[in-house]
Amino acid sequence: MNKKANVLDAAAMSRALTRIAHEILERNKGVDGLMLVGIKTRGVPIARRLQERIKDIEGVEVPIGELDITLYRDDLSPVADHQEPQLNETNLHEQVSGKKVILVDDVLYTGRTVRAAMDAIMDQGRPSQVQLAVLVDRGHRELPIRADFIGKNIPTSQGEIITVKLAEIDQSDSVSIFEKNK
Repeated sequence: MNKKANVLDAAAMSRALTRIAHEILERNKGVDGLMLVGIKTRGVPIARRLQERIKDIEGVEVPIGELDITLYRDDLSPVADHQEPQLNETNLHEQVSGKKVILVDDVLYTGRTVRAAMDAIMDQGRPSQVQLAVLVDRGHRELPIRADFIGKNIPTSQGEIITVKLAEIDQSDSVSIFEKNK
């Protein structure tokens, strides 16, 4: 893969997450009934960062959860990969029933990850609402899914890949576009 461009650095990512936190609070008229749920892997640290920003703004710690959607994916094939899908643990720590659940992920692309996450959440209970916050929306939806809160829209071609790096996992914060080798 060839690096095409750096789209967000650490400072720009921080500003985008602060804006998303304010938008979440504005749309939901505060923190009552809110719950942030990060989609593993990179959605979890993004959800934690949003939780910190909301606490800085409102002085209240919003409940947070971690969601593993591996078993809900419609595009995993153990036969093709010659291995079983790797399962991670789902930790919601609180009931989702009656809550305004904000699903959090790094990149919104086809919509299949979000569909799987909604199925996983519904198996845990019945939230009053499900909203979606993403750091990057790159387009190319295959399903009728849209984000409620977006850090940055980055129109891409099918031959490009968005790479999100987070300090908690990758030791640095950045969003870059790479071109697939032909």
